[in-house]
Amino acid sequence: MEALVKFVQDEFVTRKDLPEFGAGDTITVYYEIKEGNKTRTQFFRGVVIQRRGSGSSETFTIRKMSGSIGVERIFPVNLPALQKIEVNKRGKVRRARIYYFRGLTGKKARITERRR
Repeated sequence: MEALVKFVQDEFVTRKDLPEFGAGDTITVYYEIKEGNKTRTQFFRGVVIQRRGSGSSETFTIRKMSGSIGVERIFPVNLPALQKIEVNKRGKVRRARIYYFRGLTGKKARITERRR
């Protein structure tokens, strides 16, 4: 059964060429929103908290601060409305999932930038 699911994912799911990014990176995601019969592009800029899954079911979570409230959003990698992803900053973290980032405020919530 797993082989059949993998075959269908490989054959029918379109792959998007996305830049390499991981936990700790600051990225901007541009995605399309449909309101009635109009479509517009909206962006979401924040820090990647995690990448989860593989293949067509892969997702990534982004966290940003809106005022003093933290907002998280989960994006599937194969979302049809996803237009592009820009990597703004590469972060230096030691974990693949930085859930501890949710509890940090102020200067402690800064992630050092990784050298290229």
